[in-house]
Amino acid sequence: MLYIIPCAYVFSFLYALYQLIQQKPQYILRFFVFGLPVYITALSILNQMGLGSMMTLFQGFKEIIVISALGYLIYNQTERIQFTIIDKLLIAYFIYTGIYILLPLGNYGIVQKLLAFKSLSFFPLIYFTGRLINPKLVNLKTNFSIILLVSIVAGVVLLGENLVNTHLQTYTGYAEYQLRFFDTEPSGNFGLSWTFETSNGLKRFASFYGGPLELGVNTIFTLAAILALYTQTNFSFKLDNLGKLALLVSVLSIFLAISRASLVSYFFVIYVYAIITYKKQWLQLFYAGATLVTIAVLFYLQGDIYDLIISTINFTDNSSAFHVLQWLDGIEAISANPLGLGLGMSGRVSGAVGDNIGGENQLVIIGVQAGIIAILLYIAIYIGLIRLAVQQFKAKTGKIRQLALCVLLVKIGMIIPTFTANTESYIYIAYITWFCAGLLNTMSLYQSELNSEIASITNQ
Repeated sequence: MLYIIPCAYVFSFLYALYQLIQQKPQYILRFFVFGLPVYITALSILNQMGLGSMMTLFQGFKEIIVISALGYLIYNQTERIQFTIIDKLLIAYFIYTGIYILLPLGNYGIVQKLLAFKSLSFFPLIYFTGRLINPKLVNLKTNFSIILLVSIVAGVVLLGENLVNTHLQTYTGYAEYQLRFFDTEPSGNFGLSWTFETSNGLKRFASFYGGPLELGVNTIFTLAAILALYTQTNFSFKLDNLGKLALLVSVLSIFLAISRASLVSYFFVIYVYAIITYKKQWLQLFYAGATLVTIAVLFYLQGDIYDLIISTINFTDNSSAFHVLQWLDGIEAISANPLGLGLGMSGRVSGAVGDNIGGENQLVIIGVQAGIIAILLYIAIYIGLIRLAVQQFKAKTGKIRQLALCVLLVKIGMIIPTFTANTESYIYIAYITWFCAGLLNTMSLYQSELNSEIASITNQ
């Protein structure tokens, strides 16, 4: 049964590549939706199958398909590109961080710097793949529905893990993969890594995703897709059977992942959604629920969950304390070196050799490597996308408003995780949200032309 996972990864890539050859670049989304959620698990099983010598190729599928699709779109571009401020900011970020490959900064050679650059700055290429694709080729309803189906399957796997009280990663060769390719020794009480458990010993499950934290942020994306897909023109919210099941699974997933940042973000997304869609009853329920939870924590709740909540609030548990130490370490390095220490000095490259500076924060990871200017560019891009999404949600109708709502809620939902993790390393949500961001920008420019044609889109 486990072999289904690497098959989904490999065949979704081959399918997307075949469709690209057939001049259908929109099918890149099939790889994003089917292949990227199982990325780490698929690679672990492929290594377990004795295919470790081909791992560089398997790991490169995601970059290969994006660069191939982007190259195809640029080659077949017939109109002059109308660059927006967001486009220019992304190009500036890409070029600015790219300069650091050549600068004599840091402890690493050109190969390690290139790897760090890919980890730090590949997302503009994903964005421009979505930016240059013809929006008429992308059926949002179909793709959102597939996203919900994948999340439901993930929920079934997650429920199975809980019933047998065993991580799926115990059987997939996760620890062996991490040791062989990232020189990361197994840690924690379950022979995986500390991220699969809380500081007080509770198991954290991940389904077929790369880890519990990744499950948490992917659930935020699922929630955003549900809210966007089922919000009607008059702001009414009506679920069909698929939506009801996906919403139920998202609630199950966000609690079983036990990711505190993602859990808070999940309900914050619902709160923001209720405000922008004028749902007074939702807000009343939200306030009532928050009050009941506060009373329960203060007066009635006991045991492991109580300890986890309190230690999180006062930063006394090991995980929270480690976050703070990493932030302080990174901030100190940025203060001393405002132009950065060089590519690879924070994040995955340095983490693999145990020489990481800072971390546990996307902005800190950027700043340690490329300095304050890179941080400001990243923040400007983030704010620009939120502003664009708000504008299009308020001003437009139909598909563009649906996409704008999804991008808006995801970006808002990722604010807290951005301060607690290297969020761009969460492959699935990073790839699909940056693609959607680019697509939204294009739709915002050509909406007047699309209004008469978008209703006639055929299912892709």
